[in-house]
Amino acid sequence: MGGVSTAERVPKQDRSRVTRQRLLEAAVACLAEHGWAGSTVSVVAERAGVSRGAAQHHFPTREDLFTAAVEYVAEERSTALRALFPGGAADRCAVVAALVDLYTGPLFRAALQLWVAASNEEQLRSRVTELEARVGRETHRIAVDLLGADESRPGVRETVQGLMDMARGLGLANLLTDDAARRERVVAQWGALLEEALG
Repeated sequence: MGGVSTAERVPKQDRSRVTRQRLLEAAVACLAEHGWAGSTVSVVAERAGVSRGAAQHHFPTREDLFTAAVEYVAEERSTALRALFPGGAADRCAVVAALVDLYTGPLFRAALQLWVAASNEEQLRSRVTELEARVGRETHRIAVDLLGADESRPGVRETVQGLMDMARGLGLANLLTDDAARRERVVAQWGALLEEALG
């Protein structure tokens, strides 16, 4: 009597989801390491350990694959950020540090490669613009919740937006040099400024 293979025991739907997740993670890693020019569907499929045909079954075009990859990891990032502060509003300096950390990892590098590519690739631009707007709104909402910010007060919304812009700027600076010591001082100062501005 022949045994049932592992592949047969795992439902097809679950295998499909695992394959999709591996492709998305490989796509982000490739973008972060090789940029848009060096990130093809074949390169990603090989890294994920799946056939090019399987990759194209999930993502018919290169644009489908990479926009889905950045969106997937952005969602993971939002979940991780909320998980750091399960009780909601938290110590503001810790929140600032966590928001800045979002812009210093491989996801930010991958997203940046996608932005640069989108500035030159017409078919990618509208998708990346829409994705960034959605990710930006979600991150802003999380920041408002975690900072306990009351956006009905004048200037509070702009203060939170300024924080997000500053965090992105620190992420850009970090691409060229590891700026951890300076970053810590800036984070501490922003924590103090937010205490004052948000009350």
